[in-house]
Amino acid sequence: MSKLALITGATSGIGHATALLLAGKGTDLIITGRREERLLSLKKELEKEGVRVLTLCFDVRDETEVKEKLGKLPEEWRKVDVLVNNAGLAAGLGAVQDGDTDDWNRMIDTNVKGLLYVTRAIAPGMVERHSGHIINIGSIAGKEVYPNGNVYCATKHAVDALTQGMRIDMLPHNIKVTQICPGAVETEFSLVRFHGDKQRSDKVYEGYENLVAEDIAECIWFVVSRPPHVNINDMVVMPVAQASAAIFHKQ
Repeated sequence: MSKLALITGATSGIGHATALLLAGKGTDLIITGRREERLLSLKKELEKEGVRVLTLCFDVRDETEVKEKLGKLPEEWRKVDVLVNNAGLAAGLGAVQDGDTDDWNRMIDTNVKGLLYVTRAIAPGMVERHSGHIINIGSIAGKEVYPNGNVYCATKHAVDALTQGMRIDMLPHNIKVTQICPGAVETEFSLVRFHGDKQRSDKVYEGYENLVAEDIAECIWFVVSRPPHVNINDMVVMPVAQASAAIFHKQ
């Protein structure tokens, strides 16, 4: 019987790449995101692999929507084996004294509260079945703090702490918990951070070979495909040209 994975933020970047890879491995999928057109397009692509796909269009920041969509899954979609908490973003880059509180709220509500809302909806079923795997997509920003990253770094430090807490909470229930922390991955990340400024976004990835979404998708598959007795607690992945959040070797 195929495993079932739920991926948040599946309409682009790491979530999109992970959905494609897992489908290629025969995994049935629940894919979520805010852009319905992209979800439906991805669904068609995934179904070519012969897997079942359910699309759910909602914003993880909205607790009511999360409860409505994930709390009332059809019976055949309730046994989620793998939860990939991928939805997340950075908004803005500046000193805290100059910060935009709308950006702060957007990051906190998505990266921390959204992850919690989704986990709260799915984890009880895993506990009841005494089986499951929760994968939180963190960041190198959850391991250190870099200039002008203040609130984004704080949200990813929260993901780091929450993952450790979940590992303890899930331990008696035979549920795996993993955090994957990417460094520089070229996705829509910087474009979103800089509010659609493509010129500024492109500069982030100039002068070195960055990671791509497929690199992180392969890491996710690696941790999912370990034997039942093996749990990868934490994984930090960076390009060869990156030593820390702010230190790169650029040509």
